[in-house]
Parts: sequence; C-alpha cells; structure tokens
Amino acid sequence: MEITRFRVSPGHATALLAARDGMIADFQADRAGFLGAKLVRLSDGEWLDIVEWRSPADFAASRAKGGNRPGIQAFFALIDELVSTEEGTSE
Repeated sequence: MEITRFRVSPGHATALLAARDGMIADFQADRAGFLGAKLVRLSDGEWLDIVEWRSPADFAASRAKGGNRPGIQAFFALIDELVSTEEGTSE
C-alpha cells in the first residue's frame, strides 16, 4: 500500500477530482501491479491517496516513472504541497 498525504488549495479541489479519472486510466495502462486507488478528502485542504500495489517492487517501478503520462501530470500539477508518503502492507 502507498499512502500519500498532500494539500490542494480550495480553488483546485474540483479540478483535482476531475483529473482523477485521467490519472487512474494512465496508471491502469502504464503501471504493472497497480490494483486500485482511493482518494480521501480530509480537513484544511489535505487529502490522502491510498494506492494498492501487487508488490513493493511494482510500487518502486511506478515511483521511478513519476509523472510520465499526461493524466498523471495533470493530477500532480494540482497538488500544492506533498506532506508525506508512506508504504505498508495490507493485512
């Protein structure tokens, strides 16, 4: 599991949600081991992106690719601040 906490300005929340489908489509097309993702809105403009990977190696390979596709870039561009990124396993 990949858990990323980030901040988005209030004016970008609608655009972030609109960009989400493109990001997910790009992950499905280009990221081996991508199993799914959930986006959680917290308070004060913070969000959690909870992404499930088949293996830690798949997550590492995805991280190395970064924002290599337009849908991913569009989503990432709306993030104002990366707060934290954690990796764990689902039990």
